[in-house]
Parts: sequence; C-alpha cells; structure tokens
Amino acid sequence: MFIHILQIKPDPSEAKKIAGSIIKFVLGLILLFALTASAAHAGSYEAPLPVELSIDPDLCAYAPCRDVIDADSFSHRKGRPSYVEAYKSFEENRELVGYVFLSTDIVDIPAYSGKPVVTLIGMDTKGIITGVKILRHSEPILLVGIPESELTKFIKQYVGKFAGDKIEIGSAREDEGYIGVDAISGATVTVIAQNQVILRCAIEIAKQVGIIEPVVRPQARFKELSELRDWTTLVKEGSVQRLTVRHKDVGEKDTGNPYIDLYFGYLNAPVIGKSILGERNYRRLMKDLGPSDHAIFIIANGDASFKGSGFVRGGIYDRIQIAQDMETVTFRDTDYLPLYHIDSPGAPDYRESGIFIIRSETFSAAYPWSLVFLANRQDKQSKDIKTFINFDQEYWIPGTYLEGGRPDYKRPDPTWLTVWKSKNPEIILFVLLLAGITAFYALRDKWVRRASYRDKRWISIPKYFFWISSLGFVGYYTMAQPSITHVMTWFHSLIYGWKWELFLTDPIIFIFWWFIIITLFIWGRGLFCGWLCPYGALHELTFKISGVLGLKKYQFALPMPLHNKLKWLKYIIFLGLLGVSFYSIGMAEKLAEVEPFKTTFLTGVWDRSWPFTVYWLVLFALAMLMERPFCKYLCPLGAGLAIPSTFRLFGLKRKKECRTCHACANDCGSLAIDEQGKIDQRECMLCQSCMILYYDDHACPPLSRERKQREKAGLPLTKIGPDGYFIPIKEVKPENRS
Repeated sequence: MFIHILQIKPDPSEAKKIAGSIIKFVLGLILLFALTASAAHAGSYEAPLPVELSIDPDLCAYAPCRDVIDADSFSHRKGRPSYVEAYKSFEENRELVGYVFLSTDIVDIPAYSGKPVVTLIGMDTKGIITGVKILRHSEPILLVGIPESELTKFIKQYVGKFAGDKIEIGSAREDEGYIGVDAISGATVTVIAQNQVILRCAIEIAKQVGIIEPVVRPQARFKELSELRDWTTLVKEGSVQRLTVRHKDVGEKDTGNPYIDLYFGYLNAPVIGKSILGERNYRRLMKDLGPSDHAIFIIANGDASFKGSGFVRGGIYDRIQIAQDMETVTFRDTDYLPLYHIDSPGAPDYRESGIFIIRSETFSAAYPWSLVFLANRQDKQSKDIKTFINFDQEYWIPGTYLEGGRPDYKRPDPTWLTVWKSKNPEIILFVLLLAGITAFYALRDKWVRRASYRDKRWISIPKYFFWISSLGFVGYYTMAQPSITHVMTWFHSLIYGWKWELFLTDPIIFIFWWFIIITLFIWGRGLFCGWLCPYGALHELTFKISGVLGLKKYQFALPMPLHNKLKWLKYIIFLGLLGVSFYSIGMAEKLAEVEPFKTTFLTGVWDRSWPFTVYWLVLFALAMLMERPFCKYLCPLGAGLAIPSTFRLFGLKRKKECRTCHACANDCGSLAIDEQGKIDQRECMLCQSCMILYYDDHACPPLSRERKQREKAGLPLTKIGPDGYFIPIKEVKPENRS
C-alpha cells in the first residue's frame, strides 16, 4: 500500500530564508546539547589527574583514600606493585585496618575507549573489598547515553566481596562457585573490563600482603644441550623476542628511528644463556642467582630508554615490567646487572642493555610470560596531557629446551572473545536477519516484477518485517544502533593506530558495520538506512501508522527547492563533527547528540534532561507528518554513508521516458528523484516504490500507454522484460505469451 505524499509549495523566494532559519535552529540545538552534556557528565569522564598520583610515594595526598576505606591515616606506597596501608586510631592505639591501591599501579586493562578506567580500591585485612571509586574514565557511552551513576551503581556490587571470589557478569555458574553481578545494559565491554580490573588488583595485593596464598607453578626443567645458537636462530625459534614501538604509537612525530626497539630473552636456559653471554659469563651469573631467581636480558635501540626517569629518582625501572597471568613484576636497582657484550654471532648493535633479575617463587619459565614496556603517549588533542600506555610481547621458551616439552596451558580469553561467547544466540539471530535481507534484496527484481497493480501491498510485507525486527531486536534488545561516533572512532583508528580489539568488543556492532560497508559499495546506503536502521525504522513505522490512524490528510513533504537546500545540512553536520573530533573527541561525542539514538535505545526518553527529551519529541511529532525528517535533513551517519554510496556497483533502473514522466517522483518518499527523472542514489532509501511502478503496466505511464495500444490493436500482452518494456512478440515463444 502506497501513501501519496502531499507536497506543500510555498513561495520559492521564501525557501532560502526558511532553510537558513532551520539551519540556525538545528545548530543552536547542537550547542545546547554540548552544554547540557558537559554539565551533566562533568564527573570522572576525562577528569584531570595530577601526575603525582602515579609517582608520588604519598598516594593518599592525591587520591581520596578515605572514600574507599574507613581510616584516618595512611602509609606511603609499599610493595611491588604498590599499595598503601590504612590505619585507624582507637584511643591510644593505631591499628592496621586495610589497604588502598590504585588500579593503574597494578594492571592496565583497556575498556571500550581503549584507555583504562583509573580506579581506587580499598580492602580490609581479611581481603574484603571495602570500597571502589572511579577517578577517571574515557568511556564515550558513559559520557552521553548511559548515566555515569550506572557505573557507580555497578562497582558498588563489589563492596563486601572477598578478593579471591570468582565473580562474573550476569547469571552466575553456581556449580562452579561463581558469583554473579548485574551488568549495565549497553555497556558490556566497560563492565567486563572493570570486573577484571577490580578482581586482578584485589587478588594481587591480597597475595602480596599474605591474605591469599600465591599459586606456585611447576618450575622449568631444562634439557642438557651442547650446541649453541647464533642470533638469527635464536630469533627465528623464539628464544629471543622483539618488541618495537613507533613514534606514532605514542602520538609523536616520526623521527626516522623507532621510539624504542627491544630484544629480550630468558637466560636461565643453558643453551640460551650460553649463546647470549658466553660459557664463562653464564656460569658466573647462575652462581650468583638464588634458587627462585630468574634472569632476563634486554638490549634496545631507539629514541626512548627502557630505564626511565624513575631509576634516576628512586632506583625504580618504571618503564619495564614482567607479567605472567595475573602477576606483575617490577624492577629496582638491586635487580639490575650490566650487560656489556652479546656473545651470539650476528647480534645487532644496541644503545642500551641490561640483565634483570626476577625474584619470585611463583614465576615459572615453563609457562608464557610477557615483557611490558610502559610509555607516555601524547594526547591527540592537548600537548599538555599525556596518558600511560602499555606495549607487551609474549615470551614462551621453545619446547625443545624443556624436558617433556611445554606444559599444557590454557590462556585466559581476551575481553572481546568473552563478550562474543556471552552473546552467541544474539549473534546467530542477527546474522540470520542480515542473511535474510541480503537474499531478499538480491532477488528484489523478481519480487517487484511479480507485484501486479492489485497485489502491490504484498511486496511491502518483507519491509515491515525487517523494520519491526530492526527496531525491536537490533535497536531495543541488542542496543546495536550504528552511530556517527563509530565513524569518528574508525577515522581516528586509521590515523592514530588501528586496534582490532577495540572494534571486536561489541560483536553485533562489529558484524553490522561489516555488513554496512560491503552493501554500501554494492547497492548504496539505502539498504541500511531504508531497511535496517533501528531509528529509521521507528520513524518509518510512525509515519505509516499515523497515516492509517487518520493523520494521512495532514501528512506532507517539503517542496523540492527547500528539500534540495536542507538535504545538505546533514553533510555539514557530519563534516563538522568529524572536524571537531580531531580537536577534541570528547566534545565531538557531546555534539553527536544531534543523533537521538542514545535517548531512544539506551536511556529512554523520560530519563534524560529536558533538551534531549524535547528534541526527541519534536522529531517524533515531525515523523508522524513527514516521512523520515531526521534521515533526510539531520542524520550525520546517513551523510557519512551517502558520500561513498557514489561509488556503488548497482543503481536503480531508469527508462528514457523517466526524463519527462514524474509518476515515480510523486511516490518517492525520499524525494530522491529530480525533475529530469534522475535518482540521487545518495538520498535514495531503496524503498522500491519506483521499481514497482517501473514494471507496473497500469501505473507506469509509458508502460500503460503501450498496454493500451496493444489492447486497442488486438495484440496479445507479453511479459515485461528487465528493461521495463513489454517483450516483443517475435522474441516470445508461444508458451510464454500471456
């Protein structure tokens, strides 16, 4: 069933003034959103933190330690990784009541933004978590969309839990001793990462202070091998690993040299140790090591140093760590030995070198471990701000050096894989939905050619099915509405360093974007925008239902002159947001509230401040009277997808008579057909109305004329060919005539 759209035709001279007024109104709304979002989310999002928070011995002079544990005094930082002791005075006695620690002193697990959530954690002397406080996060989903209070509510669930508890997001596996905590809808990646941060920090400090007994791994037993290796062989077999960091990885201009280029390896293994140090130096080193000591060597080139400034200040090597499972080892000056020479033939020249001693009873060279290099990365938007970033390279000694080979070892799943496993049913249903619409649209020509003048309404049933599925399942259930924020993140990743993990952490969005990109260059943006966009489906269904309920006579479309001016507004918004993102991604995230997607699918209309609610209601009211007003004039995502649609493989069919015939244009809800009958494929939503008319011998004027001429001449009617005309009689076999 097709709804004929009334086009209001005001004085063309007023179109420019009206368009200018609308543009000013929209830009004013965007500015209001930015100001409102800034005021509403000024909490811990990108909160400025003093440098001393990470390096000063007095942690609690810069962090609100009393907010996470009931104490009145605190020690300086202790241990490796560091923590502070919390004390409380009882009459004349001062009693140790617990410990406070900063998450970034212990782990560096990135959340959805790619940056860690800086968290302060308190724990009593029995290992019970007493408090958790977020000091800084960079999660865009918590900047706009989900209130930051939801994150506060989430972390409060850990208060009262034991450091050694097995806690997982969602329903717990009680038969395996797990405890479940409620997630935040729409922020799965953030809460999974934060769950790992809190648990790993708590268990690490609990082990260090003796609350939890550490797990002692079986130690490596080495084979007695006599043949030494040259440098090339050591690197090829993995006995020596390499970690290279480029200047662009830390936000700096390329100098022609690497930021740092590290080679490292494990020296306790006889063949490796003798190959690197030589027989004499190897035996001297092994004689000086204790029974639980492990030696590694590092050589490096590049503009940076792995020794860092902490070594100069306090004898701490604050640029390198050793990580094995949930344990981290840092080094002091007492753990360092000079390395003057590499004995292995073919070794490269190097600028700095050293031997570092791991003093740990729980570390085992039989299992994989990683060398972690910590660097200050220059902030993209502000040269005055630096963020801490980790680069790591795994090391696992070849099994040929171990008696019995490498032991069985199951690596913990990365965060993105954990998310994928937890969403298997949703992923399967979503893939089936995408496969269904792809198959349907690939066969669209057969569908529209079979749609006669009388059964036209049946061709709309699949569209309604896909609209409802997109709105209900994709939008409200999985909350996988694509957004301009994804496009901005994609652009930034291409320039500042691509990370697959960042995009894999939301499986539905990841799959959706691959579908969008592929179909974009095949059919244009219309398949997504017209059929699968949850917010577009909401507005389309609103328009159709409003017409059925009696508002059809009030429904209208803007005149083409005004439409042709206003359609460029979404491109201005898109380019403006993209440009602002390179100045400040946080500001761009706030301005991206021109998309009402978060209000619709994440927070709810009535749970937001009044500017967002009013904006949503205005768009919804317009959608009742005008077909897809947001999609046509405001959507920056649609504009971003429209630009590459220019290079699609397939466009919609046209006849030579379309240049003067306006039948399709009158039925085009997207107003994508101009006076010459040309379709603007960038604006087309692929609704197929024009294609049904294209093959309809009653509604298409040139085809209708040909039908009447044939009937008048007494000629039989043949089938309509792919070109939209009746097949000539001489080309039709007798059995194919109708």
